[in-house]
Amino acid sequence: MANVPFSAGSPETGAVAAPPRWLVLLLGIIALLFGLLFFVYPIQTLTLLITFLGFYWLFNGIAVFISIFTDTTGRGWKLLVSILGILAGILVLAYPFYSAILVPTIFAIFIGVEGLIIGAVYLVQGFSGGGWGTGILGILSIIFGLILIANPLIAAAGLVLFLAVLAIIGGIAAIVLTFRMPG
Repeated sequence: MANVPFSAGSPETGAVAAPPRWLVLLLGIIALLFGLLFFVYPIQTLTLLITFLGFYWLFNGIAVFISIFTDTTGRGWKLLVSILGILAGILVLAYPFYSAILVPTIFAIFIGVEGLIIGAVYLVQGFSGGGWGTGILGILSIIFGLILIANPLIAAAGLVLFLAVLAIIGGIAAIVLTFRMPG
């Protein structure tokens, strides 16, 4: 046993075994298809994904509610999370088209606010001796945050196109990777 070299997936080395080729190929094809669907049918594809998100929130809310009776720690938080999850799931499933517009728009606003906060921190760091590069990053982050907050619908549409590009690139990369995988 001592003379046998460790394989890439052996527990002794701590390395993780690579997923099977067929799975990487399947995930690459799915990502590529979703990317193309986002370009061709952006609202319908986003509505489908938001519907899946609605089911997830609903079932997660129910599961968290059930866990209140099996694990008594943090009951108040669990109750809050379960109520919010169930309500969000029901609302998304009841109004999938509006949710497909509203969820990315709210996400864009959150990113915009985060950009303002990060920009302010970088700006303070830049003036406190962090260097002019940090200050410039702060200014750019503030500008980015203001643009997102001023135009959240356009930012949401841009997010959909950005996801489409990422899905296509990731799908192509996964498909190419399958032909380079051993076995």
